[in-house]
Amino acid sequence: MKIAVMGAGAVGCFYGGMLARGGHEVTLIGRPAHVEAMTKRGGLRFESAIFDGVIPIGADTKASGVAGADVVLFCVKSADTEEAGREIALHLKNDAVVISLQNSVDNAERLSVVLKRNVVPAVVYVAAGMGGSGHIVHHGRGDLTIGSSPRSEEIAKGFTESAIPTIVSGDVLARLWDKLIMNCAYNALSAIAQLPYGRLFEVDGTKEVMDSVITECIAVATKLGIAVSPNIREATFALVNVIPDQLSSTAQDLARGKPSEIDFLNGHVVRKGAEFGIPTPSNRALQVAVKLRELERTGKAPR
Repeated sequence: MKIAVMGAGAVGCFYGGMLARGGHEVTLIGRPAHVEAMTKRGGLRFESAIFDGVIPIGADTKASGVAGADVVLFCVKSADTEEAGREIALHLKNDAVVISLQNSVDNAERLSVVLKRNVVPAVVYVAAGMGGSGHIVHHGRGDLTIGSSPRSEEIAKGFTESAIPTIVSGDVLARLWDKLIMNCAYNALSAIAQLPYGRLFEVDGTKEVMDSVITECIAVATKLGIAVSPNIREATFALVNVIPDQLSSTAQDLARGKPSEIDFLNGHVVRKGAEFGIPTPSNRALQVAVKLRELERTGKAPR
């Protein structure tokens, strides 16, 4: 397959690198610093227990890099969904399949409106971060759950053959909510403390805060008619044993002085809770705390 990755951050670089290593023609579309580093190095620096070395791969700074792609993996930040969607819209093949590999639960829906075509939602299970320009560091997992479409089974087969275990689900929205709940529990706390998941529980009360966050999320999801996994609470607490060394994406954003996706994580639960009159004080507190840290990092915090 010919594959374009719109958004060459940690998620985009991991999946793009794996697919390129699996023999697919891949173009990563990202910031000039990343593209320049990959061009000079002759590919993507891929650091993982799976593979450690350089993977030859295409790289471009322009949205037109999606032209001719059979599959487009859309990996930009949630706040950039509409703008990036408009940038690629004119360059997509008529039969290109666009898959949203983004945080939160409504990006595929929002992107579909901009592109005026169906977008396949996906749930991403990978722990990774950028080790520098054009350098991905993989900490664990890498499997995907993608929504149903006429070509989803074919795509899942190609991905699985490239060592990306991928399943197709007709209930992907519920699985996205499962992932959202885990993100709401861990991301903000990891960001505020600038600590990996495994260190969070060293402080008394962390589990109780997470439990309150999870309870609020489940209440909102239930009101929306979303059937989250019955063991989501246990699965959320167990995540620390799977990827104890992972620093959340929100923590990575704050460390680099970049805007986070907190408004699309805990903030999404807060907004939906307000619509239905469901109190979400724990999620709101974490959302506000992260946004205050964003102000601090950008030098705009009150003195």
